[in-house]
Amino acid sequence: MDQPVAGHEPAVIARSDSSPQRLPWGALAGGILALSTASVLIRLASAPPLVVGAWRLGLATLILTPWSLPRFWRAASSLGRGDTLRLVLSGLALATHFAAWNASLMYTSVASSVVLVTATPIWVGLASHFFLGERVSRRRWAAIGVAVAGGVIIGYGDLQLSGRALLGDALALLGALAMATYLLLGQRLRRRLSTSAYVWPCYGVAAMALVAGCLIARQPLLGYDRQTMVVLALLALVPQVFGHSVFNWALARVSPLVVTLAILGEPIGASALAFLVLNEAPPPTLWLGAPLLLAGLALVSSEGATPAAPPARPTS
Repeated sequence: MDQPVAGHEPAVIARSDSSPQRLPWGALAGGILALSTASVLIRLASAPPLVVGAWRLGLATLILTPWSLPRFWRAASSLGRGDTLRLVLSGLALATHFAAWNASLMYTSVASSVVLVTATPIWVGLASHFFLGERVSRRRWAAIGVAVAGGVIIGYGDLQLSGRALLGDALALLGALAMATYLLLGQRLRRRLSTSAYVWPCYGVAAMALVAGCLIARQPLLGYDRQTMVVLALLALVPQVFGHSVFNWALARVSPLVVTLAILGEPIGASALAFLVLNEAPPPTLWLGAPLLLAGLALVSSEGATPAAPPARPTS
């Protein structure tokens, strides 16, 4: 799954105070659609998961370089040795996220994979309690319990289908854990770096790690058919650059809670596209487990969120 990182400025889309009042909502809808294409595009790529991730993040890094490199260069002098280490570890966590999630789509349904990989808020909440010493309220524990129950139902249904599907579910959850690690490692860095200055080196480190993984696993980076190369380019441009940018841009205009909850629309869009493009219907237990998991995630995400005042706009 692709989740934006809150920051001081969008990754690509420039802010415009003359934007119409309704534009953030239309942008959020477009961002959800952009993120929803990722799982279907991965399925359409005739390449191993590590190769898909390496191309996606490598091309995204190149696309963002003209915008992000100057901003990162100006901010680099303020980074200490510990910050640099966190930046590298953040990129490695992001690489792990894409490697695990891409692989999960080879084993389980698009719907199950995308729903389970959205479990990032659960891991963030648990890590915040056990490792960062933050208090978790009874409401959040209850929300985590509801979400876990939904995940167990999805996993049980997939186990009835095949062991391969359950392996895919486990890889999706690993992808969610890696994304949570990526976000937690970047929490302090995002106080010093803008969004574009933060995600650009993370994408670059993740791309290099995935390329190294391809070399170790002897998975060729070249020699794929034209359709696969087009799909890899679309993965970098649509869900990675455009999808992330829209949500980061919206963070300056609507509450972070709204953005967080909007991201939960990705499983719905991905499942619909999988049915239309791949003719893949969700497993029956998903209809029971997914609402529970998403409801739990919505409650986890909503607690403690602080509304962000939208920028002033001229009246028309």
